[in-house]
Amino acid sequence: MTATALKKQFDNYLPLLSSKQQELLLEMVKSFLNVDKGTKRITKKQYNKEINDAVASIEKGNGVSHKDVLKELSKW
Repeated sequence: MTATALKKQFDNYLPLLSSKQQELLLEMVKSFLNVDKGTKRITKKQYNKEINDAVASIEKGNGVSHKDVLKELSKW
């Protein structure tokens, strides 16, 4: 699909979205473009540490089962 065709479709669909949906879509586009320069990416080392810490926490029993989450969500 050409860029012109894509833009035309986008322009046709955008007005059909609520203001909140348009804001969310804009934030998504910005994240694709990495517009928010204030956000600092973490290093691979830090990422792996956070994953390992999360796994260790779950192994210690500090987590919520899927069943309990569904039960809690049903109260909303």
